[in-house]
Amino acid sequence: MTKIEINGANLAYDDTGSGTPVVLLHAGIADRRMWREQVPALAARHRVITVDLRGYGDSELPPDPFAHHDDVVGLLDALDLPRAALVGCSFGGAVAVDTALAHPGRIRALALLGTAIGGNEWSEETNDLWDDLVGETDPEDFAAGAAGEVRFWVVGPGRRPEDVDPALVRFAEEMDRAALAAELALSAVDVAELDPPAIERLGELRVPVLVAAGAADVPDIRRLADRIAAEVPGAVRLPDVPDAGHLLPLEHPDAVNPALLDFLS
Repeated sequence: MTKIEINGANLAYDDTGSGTPVVLLHAGIADRRMWREQVPALAARHRVITVDLRGYGDSELPPDPFAHHDDVVGLLDALDLPRAALVGCSFGGAVAVDTALAHPGRIRALALLGTAIGGNEWSEETNDLWDDLVGETDPEDFAAGAAGEVRFWVVGPGRRPEDVDPALVRFAEEMDRAALAAELALSAVDVAELDPPAIERLGELRVPVLVAAGAADVPDIRRLADRIAAEVPGAVRLPDVPDAGHLLPLEHPDAVNPALLDFLS
């Protein structure tokens, strides 16, 4: 792990391999460790950078206003990288899209896995599923919150916990406990977002875009992947990966890694 000052905050990152640069942006329920199955596979051909977004993992959270998408470009600047491909999962995908919209000359491609998008509104169906599977939790009880979020996102509404590798569940809960603490701290900081938001601007993207989702992810995520594929010129939508929830790269690297290598080449 290395730390580097970006826009007034020390961000933690790992830098592996050589070749065309690829930055991996983690989900909001995780940190840079979620890419442990992708780094060795991609580093055979690429310079692979995994970063903890500000406030998450080993990265700092100063009280000053900031934007995640500006931090991503700040990292590229600090590493003397004129352009890079971005691979994002969930919230990391939303940050990747925002970065490509806010700094279009800096991003050469986007791979979006189970992605969120800034400005997207969750459906009533998703809100009802959340109420059924998670319900009310104390925002400061990170263990209970992580158990609920992992049940919702990682297991997914169509599977039972016993259907999923218990080691994956344990690791996801470990990452999410820290992520929930990060989100609570971030709620007290002014985090800038795009205006208009990305959900209204998908047609502005002018880079190659790959979109994928897990077949066991919540329906809104799969619909969002369809919308991105429909609205982004030339976007490629992969078939939903069977028996995969929201942390698709961690659960099914066997499907994700070959697709990423093919796309990034």
